[in-house]
Amino acid sequence: MQVQAAWHRLPLLAAGMFALLGGTLAGLARLGWPVPTAAAAQAGNHAALMISAFFGTLISLERAVALGRGWAYAGPAAAGIGGIALVAGAPLISGQALAVVGSAILVAGSGTVLRRQVAPFTLVLAGGAANWLIGNLLWLLDGHVLRALPWWLAFLVLTIAGERLELTRFLPVRPHSGGRFLIAVAPLIVGGVTALIAVEAAMRIFSLGLVLLAAWLFRYDIARHNAGQRGLTRYVAICLLTGYFWLAVGGLLGVIGGFSPGNVLRDAALHAVALGFVFAMVFGHAPIIFPSVTRVRIPYRPLFYLPLATLNIALACRIAGSLIASALHLRQHGALATALAILLFILTLAFSIWRGAGKSTLLPIDGRVP
Repeated sequence: MQVQAAWHRLPLLAAGMFALLGGTLAGLARLGWPVPTAAAAQAGNHAALMISAFFGTLISLERAVALGRGWAYAGPAAAGIGGIALVAGAPLISGQALAVVGSAILVAGSGTVLRRQVAPFTLVLAGGAANWLIGNLLWLLDGHVLRALPWWLAFLVLTIAGERLELTRFLPVRPHSGGRFLIAVAPLIVGGVTALIAVEAAMRIFSLGLVLLAAWLFRYDIARHNAGQRGLTRYVAICLLTGYFWLAVGGLLGVIGGFSPGNVLRDAALHAVALGFVFAMVFGHAPIIFPSVTRVRIPYRPLFYLPLATLNIALACRIAGSLIASALHLRQHGALATALAILLFILTLAFSIWRGAGKSTLLPIDGRVP
C-alpha cells in the first residue's frame, strides 16, 4: 500500500498555528501580561485571530481534506493568510477581506456536500459555515468584532454540534432525539439573527441554546458511552464531557447577561465556551483529525491528560477571577495557565509523534489506519 505524508497541507496548518500564537499573545496582552509589541498591538483582534483565523483555517482545512477538491484548499489558505496579515500589522481590511473569502469558500464546500447528502448533520455544518461568513461580513462592514462575535461563536458551536450529531448515527435510534436537537440549536440561529438589531437580547437567546445543546450532548452523544472504555477512546470521551460541562456553564452565565458588553461576567461566559468547550473539543479530536490531515500517526499516551487537566484548572481560575471582584489576579494567572495548557498540548503531540518514530508513523494514502 502506498504511503506518503501530506506535506502540501503543512503550510496551511502552520498558518493556522501562527494565528493561534498571535491570538494567544494578544489575549495575554489584554490582561496586562508583557508580550512583544507587535502582539500587543493586536489585542483588539484577539477574537478575530482565535476564531476566524485559527479555527477558520483548521476547520476549513479539515473540510477540504474530506471534500477532496483542490479548490476547497483556497478556503484555509485565505483564512490563514488573513491571520498572518493581522499579526504582521497589515491594514485591517486585508485580514477582513481574506476572512470573507475563506468563509465564502467553506460555504461553497458545504453546498457541495449538501448536493451529495442532505442530512441533519450536513445542514447544521452548512449553517455553521454560513454563520462564519455572516460574522466576517459584519466585521468587514463596521470594523469591530462586537456584532460579529455571536455569529463567530455560532460557527464554532454549530460545527462541533454537527460533527457530534453525525456520530450519533452509530448509536441505537432514540425516540425524540432529532426533534430535541432541533429545539436546542434553534435558539442559536435565532440569537444570531436577533443580534442584527438587539445584541443583548440576542445573546440571552443564544445562551439558552447553549444550555439546551449541552443537555442534548450529555444525553445523546456517544461520549457518555465511551467514557467507560480505555486508551484513546476514553481520553476523547473525557475531553468531550468536560467540554459539555463548560458549554453549560457558559450558557448559564449568558442567560443571566454574561455575554452583554460591559458585564463583569462577559470574560467568564465567553471563555467558558471558547476555551472550555471549543478547546476541549480540539484536545479530544486532534489525535484523530490531525493524522487525517497530515497522514502522520499520533500514538495515544496517558500524558495527553496533563494539558487537559491544566486547561480545566486554568479556566476554573479564570472564571473565579471574574466572579470575585477582588480576585483579578486569578483571572490573569488563569489566562497565562491556559496558554501553558495549549503549549503543553502541542508539545505532547510532538512528543507522541517522536516516540512513535521507531514505528511506522505515516498513515496510508487514504488516511485510514491499516
